[in-house]
Amino acid sequence: MLKKRVNITKIIQKLKAAKQPKSEFVKLMDSFNDPYLVLIACILSLRTNDKTTYPATLRMLELGKTPEDFANMERKVLEKAIYPVGFYTNKAKQIIELSKELVKKYNSKVPDKIEELIKFNGVGRKTANLVISEGFNKPAICVDVHVHRISNRLGYVKTKKPEDTELELRKKLPKKYWQEINSLLVTHGQNICKPVKPKCDTCPICEFCNKIL
Repeated sequence: MLKKRVNITKIIQKLKAAKQPKSEFVKLMDSFNDPYLVLIACILSLRTNDKTTYPATLRMLELGKTPEDFANMERKVLEKAIYPVGFYTNKAKQIIELSKELVKKYNSKVPDKIEELIKFNGVGRKTANLVISEGFNKPAICVDVHVHRISNRLGYVKTKKPEDTELELRKKLPKKYWQEINSLLVTHGQNICKPVKPKCDTCPICEFCNKIL
């Protein structure tokens, strides 16, 4: 039985007040107002830490910033720019093919519906939700490993997979928090609520956490 009530409003307020330092990649993503840039940067970030993804994203953006820029790009050129992100050869191919599809079928416009976004090869719900949230500034819940872990550790949800966490958060989390929950929990997870040896003694939301490890 849970001993502590998980007050999500207080948790959001305290995490915002704590002003924990964001990674350079998270700050970069927050600065984008372009769904396409959010999309290709998110593809780079999959299975790669932010310290590696950030400079790779900057190098990629030196090559171009639109679907047209990447649609006809030589794959080796893009591979060289994004190396050493994980699976960089596959990601270069994916970005180029996705860009071609956007140009040919979508008039170079990224669709603003999750159902359409996940039709693209390699784009899952996590990426699609982030594009909707960060790129289109619309309510969406992006659940990555940090959001999944912390939501369960707090005792706010009880789920086994990130996909299930997204569905539960859609039911429970007030819609006004949907867009900011990812950035707040990712930053908290990178600084305090780590997978192993979380820093509970310095955690600003420890009073609301059931510490379900």
